[in-house]
Amino acid sequence: MKHLTKEQRYVISVLNKRGESLQSIADEIGVHKSTISRELRRNSSKRGTYNPLKAQEFANERKERFASNRRFTKEIEKRVRSFLEKEQWSPDEIVGYCKKNKIECVSVERIYQFIRRDKAQGGNLYKHLRHQLKHRKRPIGGHSKVRIKDRVSIAHRPDKANNRTEFGHWEADLISGKNHKGFMLTLTERVSKQLMTSYLPEGKNAKAVANAIIDILLPYKEFVLSITMDNGLEFAEHKKVAEKLQAKTYFTNPYSSWEKGQIEYMNKLLRQYYPKNKPINYENTKNINEIQRKINNRPRKNLNYNKPFEIFYKFVKNKVAFAS
Repeated sequence: MKHLTKEQRYVISVLNKRGESLQSIADEIGVHKSTISRELRRNSSKRGTYNPLKAQEFANERKERFASNRRFTKEIEKRVRSFLEKEQWSPDEIVGYCKKNKIECVSVERIYQFIRRDKAQGGNLYKHLRHQLKHRKRPIGGHSKVRIKDRVSIAHRPDKANNRTEFGHWEADLISGKNHKGFMLTLTERVSKQLMTSYLPEGKNAKAVANAIIDILLPYKEFVLSITMDNGLEFAEHKKVAEKLQAKTYFTNPYSSWEKGQIEYMNKLLRQYYPKNKPINYENTKNINEIQRKINNRPRKNLNYNKPFEIFYKFVKNKVAFAS
């Protein structure tokens, strides 16, 4: 039985607030109606409100509660410390990688308990986590009003892109430094989850952003079929990008950042290295290639604990378009 993903839970939340029927919500994310009914019943608050982040936490806790309890041996502790300190892998990535490769490990929650205890004793393992044990609420907001000429709605994006059955469909976004000083472009391919990023010395200037997208993706031009963006004016030069890369560009609906949830998640991974209270500038982005390598080298749960860069370059090397 497949479990609901965090992205699916955001869709459930939005459609449920709109008053959509259980069947409509189920059809939208490709599950049975009973799955939606059970999700809302199990993971809503006592007042009956459904929050996707809280729902994900409830689901994770329930999963851990029924997981087998293994001994946290010195050997396992050494292995966990190594993954945390050297690669900044999350507990989920550590456990998933170990399971996939039949390496002895403990549960995700048990690793979190170990990290919390280490922190209480003055250790710094928690500093290697993206969120550093600080869980923030994620708003379901969007960006600026639609003021971009000739934009094409995400509603017209092909099913092959929506369902991730075709390689070469990308999402784009920007992250900012403290007080919105300093910006970085982020791109991700939807099938492989590969992240590509670049510092933007000219900031949110639309022409500079378009040139940065082109510079990053031009070497992979034949593997760029579409790029999905939000409605920020930094993407106003989308036609230039589309022409140069011979690709389609699509835009999310206003106030619907969940429609490009994958790049939102990638941004959160980058925030481990570029927190919101720190600037983004030339000096602290000199090692951006190494950080990009680390993120693309992490085993991902939604990739069956394979690594994004392995999947990405497998497609590129074999010149394959369709995902199995």
